[in-house]
Amino acid sequence: MTEELFFHICGVVVVASPLLLIAILGIPPLIGRPLSEGTINRFTYAAVNFGLLAASLILIGMLVTGRRHVPIELGHWIELEELHFHFHLKFVFDRLSVPFVILTFLLCGTIGAFTSRYLHRESGYSRFYIAYALFMFGMIAATLAGTIEVLFFGWELVGLSSALLIAFFHERRSPVQNGLRAWCIYRIADAAFLIAAIWMHHLAGEGDFDVLMGRGAWPDGKATIAIAQAIPVGLLLIIAAAGKSALVPFSGWLPRAMEGPTSSSAIFYGALSVHLGAFLLLRISPLLELSLWLSGTVVVLGLATALFASFAGRVQADVKTALAFASLTQVGIIVAEIGLGFRYIALIHILGHAAVRTLQLLRAPTLLHDYKVLEDAIGGHMHESPSAISRVIPERWKRRWYLFFLERGYLDSILDQVFVRPFVVSFKAFDRWERRFTDFLSGDKLEETEEVQTRSEVVEELKY
Repeated sequence: MTEELFFHICGVVVVASPLLLIAILGIPPLIGRPLSEGTINRFTYAAVNFGLLAASLILIGMLVTGRRHVPIELGHWIELEELHFHFHLKFVFDRLSVPFVILTFLLCGTIGAFTSRYLHRESGYSRFYIAYALFMFGMIAATLAGTIEVLFFGWELVGLSSALLIAFFHERRSPVQNGLRAWCIYRIADAAFLIAAIWMHHLAGEGDFDVLMGRGAWPDGKATIAIAQAIPVGLLLIIAAAGKSALVPFSGWLPRAMEGPTSSSAIFYGALSVHLGAFLLLRISPLLELSLWLSGTVVVLGLATALFASFAGRVQADVKTALAFASLTQVGIIVAEIGLGFRYIALIHILGHAAVRTLQLLRAPTLLHDYKVLEDAIGGHMHESPSAISRVIPERWKRRWYLFFLERGYLDSILDQVFVRPFVVSFKAFDRWERRFTDFLSGDKLEETEEVQTRSEVVEELKY
């Protein structure tokens, strides 16, 4: 077996294992033959183990041969010679993607084992694992993406599975609303990502990262785009990363995402999904190096997020929300490290933080019990002594800051007024105009119920 064939086979196994898991778990329920919990667990463990083994073999092969960049081409799917456009399915194993892939399989395997007991006999057991398989495949596709189109495809799958798992307990209103809110923020990030991808295609004629970010192995590549072109594209990708990783001002949806099961909270918002924006910034780091303004924007955004999340996490009333803001604090620091050019430090920080935060979130359901046992052991309540800074700050200022961060900086209200309200009002107005135009064409008048509904919508808009 040649070296290229070895890497190609292992690379296909890495990508195919979560894809096959989606088909195995998703098709039987569609034909009325849902799988049992034990069968779901066995297939999940097999997919994770095969993928992890193949990724580990690639890592060993790269270390033995000294290769730092292993592309896996799976063919050209679209070619438009007149427009100088072609789309090919390409995955890349390098110093950035391989650690992320191994981390994804390790943590997904841990979450799969935990969930098999945590959601035992839950009515949505199979539904959870289907969304879980979508997420795992999305993360693998995004982290291994050799082109911006493949990265966007994995990016979308991660967002879709995230929204589905936030709204997992759909019998209640709150999880569904919070899932939709997270999905709306993802739409803003996805729109920025898509515009940037189209722009980069227009500049280079293709979305291959080897062309856009230079042919040097990560992190030594040099972007081939001019500085004047890099600034708008870079800003769009920074917006995309901010929405996906809940950076300021998009931080309001992150604590709402804790409505999902603890296992999804751990894998999404403690370990992998919350770091996907930082991964994007690492992948396009040669582009950020072209402009001091882009690098400075990333640093300021990261530090502002870390500072905000640090204060907000200190006043939260439940452990999962406090851990969510603790994760966001570290993500902000990671983003600042990327902006400062410390790429390897940021990568190591992501790997360590993901593992620690997963453990903390999985332990969250039993934390209060352990806390009570500890208090019983010492024979009293544990109180945190005020810091030296807290003694100096006047009481009225402490109350104001407490309320400000308890409301999470009013970021939800700001997003509602700036983004949500204009869209809601506009769409409702378009809906009314469409009904009236349709009725005009058909010669009918609005039914009384529709008139009442229209008036009620106007009242709701005024209240909004």
